[in-house]
Amino acid sequence: MKAPPFGYVRASSIAEILELWEEAGDEGKLLAGGQSLLPTLAFRLSEPSALIDIGRVGELKGVTETADTVRVGALTRHGELETNSLIRRHVPLLAEAVPLIAHPAIRTRGTIGGSLAFADPAAELPACAVALAATIVTVSRLGERRIGAENFFQGIYTTALRDRELIVAVEFPKLRPDRRGTILELARRSGDYAVAGIAACATPVEHGVEDPQLVFFGVGPAPVRAERAMVALATRPLEEALVAAKQALAEDLDPPGDLHGGPEMKLHLCRVLLERAVGRLIGQTERSAA
Repeated sequence: MKAPPFGYVRASSIAEILELWEEAGDEGKLLAGGQSLLPTLAFRLSEPSALIDIGRVGELKGVTETADTVRVGALTRHGELETNSLIRRHVPLLAEAVPLIAHPAIRTRGTIGGSLAFADPAAELPACAVALAATIVTVSRLGERRIGAENFFQGIYTTALRDRELIVAVEFPKLRPDRRGTILELARRSGDYAVAGIAACATPVEHGVEDPQLVFFGVGPAPVRAERAMVALATRPLEEALVAAKQALAEDLDPPGDLHGGPEMKLHLCRVLLERAVGRLIGQTERSAA
């Protein structure tokens, strides 16, 4: 199929984006990397009256640091997340996630802001944002808002963004020297969306881990923090903690069945991923999935 007719305009500043978006009304759409929008146009799942190209707005680009955070502009492309020196040094989980995202052509064009705004429940970057306690910085005609990633993703392709509100940046706390992070997923083929995945952070200690953050993706309507599993993992010696945490996933997760398998199979995969992730966090070799 071919895309429906639409208008096109290019914005040169955040102020101009907001002005053009207001003029376009509810049927106006922003075009950044286009990796989520363009397929919906091709299949006529989206029929905007106008596309507002924001790809050359310099205010939305760049990676900078403060004493405690790394600020990533919304137009930062996936490939840049993997190679940027500040991200590799202070937010390495993001760099580790990039090779799992689709294919090189997608990573060359897709942006972090687009991924978070689209909020695909099987996508890697939303789960990383939650696991890393990121802050989503947005702007609208009403001013700036700062939204914790844990509260940003609200359902399938649904976020806390208001009408004509734009993600301008994402701020990540710098990883402490004693913290580690990892991301793992299982997919039918390389480049496919995850059947199940986990983004995890923790502080390894002598007999286990402290302050674990376990965020699953591909098994719910949004990234899912495994609250009970995190408590179980942090309050027991490692071997006992792993058993308890895997059992707790039955209460934390309610994965839907789909063409990849039923809920029980997905829950089993999440338990496998949890054990592998913990092994990575404490520096052990991954165990068998059996």
